[in-house]
Parts: sequence; C-alpha cells; structure tokens
Amino acid sequence: MNWSVFEGLLSGVNKYSTAFGRIWLSLVFVFRVLVYLVTAERVWGDDQKDFDCNTRQPGCTNVCYDEFFPVSHVRLWALQLILVTCPSLLVVMHVAYRKAREKKYQEKVGEGYLYPNPGKKRGGLWWTYVFSLSFKATIDIIFLYLFHAFYPRYTLPSMVKCHSEPCPNTVDCFIAKPSEKNIFIVFMVVTAVICILLNLVELIYLVIKRCSECAQLRRPPTAHAKNDPNWTNSPSKEKDFLSCDLIFLGSDAHPPLLPDRPRAHVKKTIL
Repeated sequence: MNWSVFEGLLSGVNKYSTAFGRIWLSLVFVFRVLVYLVTAERVWGDDQKDFDCNTRQPGCTNVCYDEFFPVSHVRLWALQLILVTCPSLLVVMHVAYRKAREKKYQEKVGEGYLYPNPGKKRGGLWWTYVFSLSFKATIDIIFLYLFHAFYPRYTLPSMVKCHSEPCPNTVDCFIAKPSEKNIFIVFMVVTAVICILLNLVELIYLVIKRCSECAQLRRPPTAHAKNDPNWTNSPSKEKDFLSCDLIFLGSDAHPPLLPDRPRAHVKKTIL
C-alpha cells in the first residue's frame, strides 16, 4: 500500500470537511480502521479451527459452525469500512473537478472566475457532501441491523447447541475466546453508533446553516443600506453576490461576475 497516496487522500478529506467531519474522520481511521487492522484478524484468525464440538462425526463441526456463523465478523466489518469511507472521496473528487474547470476557464478566458472558492460547499458540491453524509449514516445503520440479525444482541455465547445433520444428536459446540470477542464487538458497535450520530448532527448543521444563509439573501436591504454610497462595494454586498450559488439550483451554476471597478452611486441633480 502506498501510504503517501493514502495520506494525501486523508488530508484532502480533512481539508474540505467541517469540524464534525474532522471528528468523524479521526474516529473512523483511529478507532475503527486501525483497531480492525491490528486486532480483528488476530482475534478471529483461526475461529473455525478453534470451534470445537463434542462429537467425532465427520462434517458435524463444519455444519454447526456455518449455522452459527453464516458471515464472519471480520468480513462484514471490512465491507462496512470500505463502504463507509468511500463517499468521503467523492467530495475530494468533486473539488478536483471544480479546480480543473477553473483552470481551463482561466486558460481560455484569462479573467473572471467560475468558482470564487472551489472548496466552498455551494451548489453541486453542497449536494455531494450531503449525499456522502446520508450514505455513510445509512450504511452504518444497515450493517448494525445485519449484525443484529445474524448475532442477536451483538454478543456471542460461550457454548451453543447444534442438532443439524449429519450430527447424530444434539451436540455442544464451544466458541473460542468469547469474552474477548464480545468486548471487541461492543467496541465496534459503539463506535459505529457514534459515527452515525456525528453524521446526523453534521447533516442538520449544514441544512440549518444553508437555510439561514438563503434567508439572509432573500431579506430586503434596509433603507439606510440602500442610501449608503459605499453599500455597492461593501464586503456584505460582495458576500451576497458570491453566495448566489444556492442549493436549490442543484448544479454548479456559474456565479455572477463582479466588475473590477464597481460604479459609484451618481445622484441626479434636479434642475
């Protein structure tokens, strides 16, 4: 694995995320990915080999193991972490696409801009970020449901009873290291729940923030602001122009170009 490329992707995701997104990223890669890589494969390494049943009937142990462990925890967690982390890369790819368009526009036109800030979450990038948050939360919820369906209450007993064929009768089967596995399972479930909450909080934060910005744009300026000669080239007015890439457009629409030298107010003199 090329760690320099991996580090570049992480820095890009961290750069274009909110504070909640940075906390989520740290939680996923420190408490989920690294813990999984360091611990999970060792704990579940020889799980089927250590699954012992008190019978000598050929095939009975394999059938009982398949009945109580239809899908390995390690493989489910691997698939879950891959699906959870991939949507964050969509945001980085979208920003890279914006920068490429901006570069081509500058080479062709030479003045003006397509995006005042390619990394700012407006227009299509806002929708991409919201989609990534919704997708990550949905994936974690689905996998928590799958774990609960396969392993009720998310825990493993120390002994299970099996009476499937070709077992001659009901046999007792013993799971290796159940206490250690239960501690690890609870840890992974708790971290997944925290990640879901962070995604939902960040999603609510983005929606509320964007709605408040849109409400400010639609609010008519006060009479004092209209009569102010410096209102045209004021920072607040420029902010209004730059914020016109509303989320309701659903695409990366071009914001209006600002003139290099705004015209000053000219008062008509009544003769």
